[in-house]
Amino acid sequence: MPWGYPESIAITAGIAFVGFVLQIAVSDFNFYLLTSPVNLIVGALIVGFCLLTLALQKTKFLKWFTGVPFSVCLISALLILTLIMGLTPQTGPSSANVKKDIISLLGFNNMTGSWPFVLIYFTTLLSLGSLIVRRAAKFNIRDWGFYLTHFGLWLVLFAGGLGHADIERYLMHVREGEVEWRVYDDEGNVKELPIAIQLNDFDMEEYPPKLTIIDRETGEPQPQSDPDFYQIDTKIPKGKINGWELELNEYIHNAVRNSDSTYREVPMPGSTPAARITMHNPLTGEVRKGWVCGGNQAQLYKTLELDEEQTVVMTVPEPKRFMSDIEVYTPDGTIKSAILEVNHPLRINSWTIYQYGYDNAAGRLSTYSSMELVYDPWIIPVYIGFFMIATGAIVMIVRGRSLNRKRIVSTEHNKEEK
Repeated sequence: MPWGYPESIAITAGIAFVGFVLQIAVSDFNFYLLTSPVNLIVGALIVGFCLLTLALQKTKFLKWFTGVPFSVCLISALLILTLIMGLTPQTGPSSANVKKDIISLLGFNNMTGSWPFVLIYFTTLLSLGSLIVRRAAKFNIRDWGFYLTHFGLWLVLFAGGLGHADIERYLMHVREGEVEWRVYDDEGNVKELPIAIQLNDFDMEEYPPKLTIIDRETGEPQPQSDPDFYQIDTKIPKGKINGWELELNEYIHNAVRNSDSTYREVPMPGSTPAARITMHNPLTGEVRKGWVCGGNQAQLYKTLELDEEQTVVMTVPEPKRFMSDIEVYTPDGTIKSAILEVNHPLRINSWTIYQYGYDNAAGRLSTYSSMELVYDPWIIPVYIGFFMIATGAIVMIVRGRSLNRKRIVSTEHNKEEK
């Protein structure tokens, strides 16, 4: 071997140093220069380089380039840069008009677009790919766990990095009962997508609201320095806010007005939470009873006046769960139905659709749903790579245990012969 760990550390540090010099000189690496078909050409060059190393497989340089010392140094460098990325807020590419600090100057705020990361990443691709080709030239079926893990890792790095520039993100607003396929780009221009979404229904579940006392003149919750709130809970019907003792007599989550001062339960889109409460002031002995309702676009709010300065109000319920019943259409005739929720996206072909938002002012009465559409044509190779890594790891663990058993049996057999 021409070089060991000291030389590998020095060369890896040198690659990172060149990256930092480029980062300071020309700023971030623009991954969008690698949009298709440029990334395909670059990918073909990487594969071609790895295949050409077959002619150099007997050289000491290739043994070092694909050996353990250099691989460990590259992986360690990626790990260090990844740790820095995890500990540093990622704000994206730095603007030329913004004064840079040391973090943005070195590219730590946009790690995956920084030159040090890019150079180490591409070197890792070349080293790992050359190793796979060198081992594949002397193929041995017993090493298939090695092939799975290493090729899977190479495929994840290859597809995840080169495919980044082809990822497209759009925000689409779809009204109930309508089909939408148009979005707006960053410049405000309308763009038609090769995918359409029909929103059948939008629904939301809400947490019980809170009660608080506000100043009738300013509308500020009291006490102003540290406002008191009572979280409505039928299991804990008593509380205390701003010196008043509160008792929850009745709570209706889906209520509509029964008269000017009463409510009844009617599960319908326009219903709203309402609570009948009793307020008691232990200092003055005053008692106030009545209904309190937060209201919405279909129902008027209702408050309970305590005195000339204070009144009890209900806050807006916080969303617990919101979902969209959708149907998705693609040009090849594929139709897919799904209930879209936060953290439960829909994947169809190379598209991933996420539940993004709704009309916050309308709440449950929102007439539209906002969805984020992410197009990633390289996501399938990434998934395949992860599957290969997992499968290969399991194979290597099982094979390792089997070999250990054979060694133990062989050792015991030798002892018995002696």
